[in-house]
Amino acid sequence: MKSNFKILTIQLLILVTIITGIVACTGKKKPLDERPTRGVIRISVDESYKLLIDAEIYTFTTFYQYAKITPDYKPEWDVISDFMNDSVQVIVTNNKLTEDQTEYLREQNFIVKTVTFAYDALAIIINKENNDSLLTYNNIQDIFTGKKTSWKEITAESKLDKISVIFDNSKSGNVRYFKEKFEITGNLPDNFYAVNNNEEVIDHISRNINGMGIISASWISDTNDSLSMSFINKIRVAAISQPFMDESTYYHPYQASIYNKSYPFTREVYLISRETFAGLGSGFIAWMTNEKGQKIVLRSGLVPATMPIRIQQFAK
Repeated sequence: MKSNFKILTIQLLILVTIITGIVACTGKKKPLDERPTRGVIRISVDESYKLLIDAEIYTFTTFYQYAKITPDYKPEWDVISDFMNDSVQVIVTNNKLTEDQTEYLREQNFIVKTVTFAYDALAIIINKENNDSLLTYNNIQDIFTGKKTSWKEITAESKLDKISVIFDNSKSGNVRYFKEKFEITGNLPDNFYAVNNNEEVIDHISRNINGMGIISASWISDTNDSLSMSFINKIRVAAISQPFMDESTYYHPYQASIYNKSYPFTREVYLISRETFAGLGSGFIAWMTNEKGQKIVLRSGLVPATMPIRIQQFAK
């Protein structure tokens, strides 16, 4: 056991050296007792990945008991703000920094390092009593652009009325994704409503038959997690067709469809660091992009980005 532990520590140190890359000439000084496998840090994380990052931190700190990592779960805008304001050295987000943001940090002698950590999808969820669980790509686009506001415009036989679209936060990356996808420059239609987080979206949709929710697939994809399964049992996940393709085939935001991008609303999950030395932040990034961290991504129902995977199809 001790030899395996030493081997793993050596592997992490090698990975940290690669990930850390060019060390900035100036910046925050290294704390006296901080190393890739020990120390105390805070990280800022897009709230979409709470279940996944909790699992990563728990496993990492079980191996390395002198490491303490405190995650702050926030909407995307606040995560980026924390990073730019030097509140944290490591963030987890779907949004890469802009060229202007990167240049600003470079002028402050910080070298930004970005690693793709996983592949995620945005799930469209509906109430269990809603039978309209097959939606075309154009349906979703028309709802976001305000061309369709009623379930009867989706299915003429529907007994439901006005569509209420619920998303996690006004500063969310989930909404930003769709606005960029559908080239929406103004405000969203009047039937779009923000709550506080993904969990509240699930709860709202479970109680409102006319609702349509937008959440990260990470909240409903881990079949080994009792909390994730409690969420999936409360709602129905819609299947979506591909754009400009045969609308007789629909895909759920599950691993195989995320991996081959047959599900149309997939995205990357990034680990972004401004750490100027090989500290705990670099060690945690090395862990998450190494085999053990990537296996946690795989078990969570998302797709690992730095570990080869094999998709198997089983006969029904």
